[in-house]
Amino acid sequence: MNKYLITLISALSACANVLASPSPQDADALKIIQRSNLATVYAGDDGRAQARMLIVDKQGRKQIRQFTLLRRNIQNGGDQQFLLIFSRPSDVARTSFLVDKHPGSDDDRWLYLPGLDLLKRISAGDKRTSFVGSTFFYEDISGRDIHADTYEIVQQDKRAWTLKATPKTPNNVEFSYYHIRIDKQTLLPISADYFDSNNEVYRRLSVLKTAQIQGFPTVVEMKAENLRDGSFSINQLRNVEYGLGLPDSIFNERSLRMPPRKWLRSQ
Repeated sequence: MNKYLITLISALSACANVLASPSPQDADALKIIQRSNLATVYAGDDGRAQARMLIVDKQGRKQIRQFTLLRRNIQNGGDQQFLLIFSRPSDVARTSFLVDKHPGSDDDRWLYLPGLDLLKRISAGDKRTSFVGSTFFYEDISGRDIHADTYEIVQQDKRAWTLKATPKTPNNVEFSYYHIRIDKQTLLPISADYFDSNNEVYRRLSVLKTAQIQGFPTVVEMKAENLRDGSFSINQLRNVEYGLGLPDSIFNERSLRMPPRKWLRSQ
């Protein structure tokens, strides 16, 4: 083979390797988000919490929602199951939400409405829509798939890293990118600001309170704000417990219609 052709092929191969490989900063950013994801969403083998959600609309009108959240890890950092059962107020009691989370692919999500005896499949396109009328999205409840974005470190100080996350499929989401600030000590998120196509922040998630529970740093109070109309929601977690031995048999359609009462109460 012509030696100049060999040289050209070698050069092109080297360029391809450079383009395919993440930069050191990108690699570091990915490691940070992976560690934060494990700390935030995968603490313990499973968990339970009672939640109280305050919803304030753009007119300042308030609503309260109460529910119990059960979570089970199938694989640490991988597939998970979530079951959420509402208890108050009476008009949403026994409304339930089930998620089979599959990082790297679309989750399976179902919503059960007892008043209509309706089991509704939530499509992948609906995961960034309002969760039961709040400013939280369905995706906020079980956590955004970290494989859906690319990451780079844009700032850091003694307390935290700030990462820029850019969606790999921008047509599937309403934001252009977001900045997530992650605590260096606990690896829990501090805040996430979502930017539109004009580079303006229009939505913010903020962690208001954390606690050490059974040795795990845990987010126990979080706020979601719509910065355009002033509406917001605050979700508070109480009676958080880990390592309950939740069986996989409760994470199914039957539990949506007949909640597993044994596992909904703190022991």
